[in-house]
Amino acid sequence: MNISQHTMTINKNLNLGGNQPVLFSGPCAVESPEICLEIGTKIKALSEKHGFGYVFKASFDKANRTSTDSFRGIGFEKSLQVLEMVGKTLDVPLVTDIHESYQVEAVAEVVDVLQIPAFLCRQTDLLIAAGKTGKAIKIKRGQFMAPEDMQYAVDKIRATGNDNVALTERGFSLGYHNLVVDMRALPIMRQFAPVVFDVTHSVQQPGANKGSSGGQRQMSPYLARAAAAAGVDGFFIETHPNPEVALSDGPNMVPLDQMDEFLAMLKNAWIIGNQYKNYSLL
Repeated sequence: MNISQHTMTINKNLNLGGNQPVLFSGPCAVESPEICLEIGTKIKALSEKHGFGYVFKASFDKANRTSTDSFRGIGFEKSLQVLEMVGKTLDVPLVTDIHESYQVEAVAEVVDVLQIPAFLCRQTDLLIAAGKTGKAIKIKRGQFMAPEDMQYAVDKIRATGNDNVALTERGFSLGYHNLVVDMRALPIMRQFAPVVFDVTHSVQQPGANKGSSGGQRQMSPYLARAAAAAGVDGFFIETHPNPEVALSDGPNMVPLDQMDEFLAMLKNAWIIGNQYKNYSLL
């Protein structure tokens, strides 16, 4: 199995797919400037401590919530202002989701990485609009997609002349409020582009909390270590100082006060996995 030699340039100081794992981490959603700064400040320091490249993550709009009663965000313009403030204050690159083509231009002016949500990974117009910005594009594998078929999502981005693309694994759906991670998907997708493992959403239980999603955060270390050993290029982890009151995805977040130990464990597993990521049987 061939490993792609492509990397994804996040900014002039940071690449995905090289000799350093990259951490995409922050709260699920932009809840407030204070929460974003608190989390970003802590995770930036921990990333430097443990040798991760760091990209601050927060969604400006949670457009795919289970219920109309669920929190979606604090507003498009206000959320982008918060993201821009965090990026400038902490001097870190930013990633956020885009959901519709009309959002792309405004979001691309603020963030370094445009993330395509899993449900939208086949949306050609969205992918093409994202690719045309020239920004780094991070595509989540759809819960309904075979890993080898993600090649075509990558091809849509590259068709715009933008080679700055990566894929993210977040489990596939069997229904019944559960997701399953097939570790074979990681090397399969690594044939096409760098691969990030989404620790948070791989342990999500969609719709399991009677109108909102549940999660099994206690399973996060096991899946994260397995993905690190498989030789992924980066990790996506949502965190919060108090997940029980987070406005979205609390049940599957790693608590902020446990991220130090979690990242130490993850880096050790990544070092071992990285030594063997090019090893394959014929």
